[in-house]
Amino acid sequence: ELEKLGLRDDVDLHVYEVPVEYQTVQRLIPALWKKHSPQLVVHVGVSGMATTVTLEKCGHNAGYKGLDNCRFCPGSQCCVEGGPECIDSIIDMDTVCKRVSALGLDVTVTISKDAGRYLCDFTYYTSLYQSHGRSAFVHVPPLGKPYTAEQLGRALQAIIEEMLDVLEHSEDKINCQHEH
Repeated sequence: ELEKLGLRDDVDLHVYEVPVEYQTVQRLIPALWKKHSPQLVVHVGVSGMATTVTLEKCGHNAGYKGLDNCRFCPGSQCCVEGGPECIDSIIDMDTVCKRVSALGLDVTVTISKDAGRYLCDFTYYTSLYQSHGRSAFVHVPPLGKPYTAEQLGRALQAIIEEMLDVLEHSEDKINCQHEH
């Protein structure tokens, strides 16, 4: 749906479907970062428990015990051996949530600090580790429970555009501070 809607003109949108497989994530996420060198990667995952569109603040390194679609689970039960326990996104999710909520879309947006210790969290942590925090993760409820594909597409469009705006303004501040 987001591919149909697109983003603002100065953004190249690349959409990939990531299999629910630990080993594929460990190969694919670094390869995509290397191929595109993006300003930001936004992962979107479906959560059967979600009733809102949820912005995840951080990814976790350990506690992965569930088998993936290939019936595999990392022996170490972690994403990156020796990596930090938790990595926060450099995107201020509270600001993004407030801004998107203020737009009056017919979708509720909330914040979370726990993406669930399954492939969503595993993917998010792997991407945060690869990007030094330049990643985001959005959990969405299953289609029709309660939102349509169109509603979710519009919400994701607004969320990503706000994330890019927040990122650009935070980098302006960082650059400004370095000049003094």
